[in-house]
Amino acid sequence: MTMGGLFDETQVSERTDFVTDHHLILQQVERINPVSYAKTRNHISGAVSYLSPYISRGVISPRQVRESVLRKGCQPQDAEKFFQELAWREYYQRVWQAKGDLIWQDMKQAQADTTHHQMITAIQHAATGIEAIDRQIEHLYTTGYMHNHVRMYVASITCNIGKAHWQQPAKWLYYHLLDGDIASNNCSWQWVAGAFASKKYYCNQENINKYTGSGQQETFLDRPYEDINRMAVPDILKASHMLDLPCRLPTTPLPVIDSNRPTLLYNAYNIDPLWRAQDNVNRILLLEPSHYNRYPVSEKVIRFIIDLSKNITGIQLFCGELHQLRSLYKESKLSPQETFISKEHPAFTHYPGIKDSRDWMYPEVTGYYPSFFSFWKACQKHTRHIPSNR
Repeated sequence: MTMGGLFDETQVSERTDFVTDHHLILQQVERINPVSYAKTRNHISGAVSYLSPYISRGVISPRQVRESVLRKGCQPQDAEKFFQELAWREYYQRVWQAKGDLIWQDMKQAQADTTHHQMITAIQHAATGIEAIDRQIEHLYTTGYMHNHVRMYVASITCNIGKAHWQQPAKWLYYHLLDGDIASNNCSWQWVAGAFASKKYYCNQENINKYTGSGQQETFLDRPYEDINRMAVPDILKASHMLDLPCRLPTTPLPVIDSNRPTLLYNAYNIDPLWRAQDNVNRILLLEPSHYNRYPVSEKVIRFIIDLSKNITGIQLFCGELHQLRSLYKESKLSPQETFISKEHPAFTHYPGIKDSRDWMYPEVTGYYPSFFSFWKACQKHTRHIPSNR
């Protein structure tokens, strides 16, 4: 297994702001250089695409990104590495579809050699003593972003050096990420920790220096891999605590709707401004307290979600529960099946009514695959037949 694909390879490290205007996002899609991406993606200063928050939030889809690349004349074989990395998110979504809440458990085998189920204090406080790691954790708090390679480093230090179980740290990272995706996040932490892979992933100071551009020495990671695999927990990583992750939603009134028209339900994973854009419907961004009590996110993430929704004409924000919206249809002429329309998603199986399919990159490849590469092998059969200049 290479280092590509874990967490998400369509992201950045040093960027400090992310636009929310749909036209600017589409311009970003057009600027992708898949060849440069393939050569430099593992470096935090590499030519990554800056698109993961928009893909995660359903503003654009991996399929849409792929077709943009092909329209510019790029041959499928030249963009294969980029397409493969896009497919990681789709793979994890298929795992979530198949496994449901089991993605919150060790999926292939129990994480070995753990000492606690808490958050390591030095990680949360950006005080590990590994300068590049601490700097990138602070960058996460400032921007809502962390480069994929750094995420792997953080997970390895937390779970395999610090011996924490992955669940609490995964919740911490998800809480801060603008591109937070429960499936990608949980499965990737499990992959690093050896619960969703055949072995654990380890890093050392030399590798961190290479990909972050740092030159630090004499840290607890400044040793060969054979020593790191069997080292005791460093003192700096021994302190741990249970997380407190408050999630504060805005207070909103009940939306004003026409109860004789259906309502499109948008959520944090579907903020697609092109979805049924011509339909004569009510449009509501629904942020349910019950969902965020279970999957808390930061105020920065909530603001980002709300700002992205402003691309959708006529949308209303409602921070409340679905049953409150149902009450608005008491006098409606619509049948219960006609009342609500949403996109299928494992986090929102409780939505009633019509469920549109998502814009899958490989809609033909469904079900559970035990590894990404078995999934990708099935995808390749379809990739080879995609013409350029679509």
